[in-house]
Amino acid sequence: MNAKILIAEDDTNIRLGLVATLESEGYAVTAAGDGAQALKLFTQEKFALVILDVMMPKASGYDVCRELRARGTRVPVLFLTAKGEEIDKVVGLKLGADDYVTKPFGVHELLARVEALLRRSRTTAVEQGGADAVLPPVFCLGSAEIDRRKFTVTMAGRTSALTARELRLAEVFAAHPGEVLARDALLNAVWGVGYFGTTRTLDQHVAQLRKKIEDVPDEPRVIITVHGVGYRCDA
Repeated sequence: MNAKILIAEDDTNIRLGLVATLESEGYAVTAAGDGAQALKLFTQEKFALVILDVMMPKASGYDVCRELRARGTRVPVLFLTAKGEEIDKVVGLKLGADDYVTKPFGVHELLARVEALLRRSRTTAVEQGGADAVLPPVFCLGSAEIDRRKFTVTMAGRTSALTARELRLAEVFAAHPGEVLARDALLNAVWGVGYFGTTRTLDQHVAQLRKKIEDVPDEPRVIITVHGVGYRCDA
């Protein structure tokens, strides 16, 4: 778990506490003391999540969020606010924030919201991976050649048929080489968000796909299992 998080909080004690808490969970954290510094840091690095205090000098959390969305970035934004009025939360959400935590907040609540936003962001990235835009009609996974138009895979001179699910799974893996894809994200991408089955269904389809694209299916070198998380494509 090494997602990079940007924190903008002008209260030194709160900022240091947030950094320590998130780093203890394995996150890579960069901190800013005001909104202007946060915007500058955002242009220098790629972050998976931005945590913004609402009331900050030079540029408020609202200002930072508005500018990020104006730039077209969809990085998740979590607001920290001492205000409990509904209107303040509504303003933040309308500006493009994804969630908020009201001060004082508990560590467990904060971490749960951070994890949920990152998980949702990863899932969306897989679902919107743009396979149709980045993959040609014929592409490769390892030494296997997959024809998207014919729903076939050719391996060592032998051609086999692919089911619609197997093809979609292959497309998602090919569109995200080297990335660890969570099981839930893969289920949403291949079966849709309305699917309520278990991850065992996914595992079974991965096993079938491996039989068609791996030299030795029981010792996969293309679709690698990442225990406790999901799969990674090393094509």
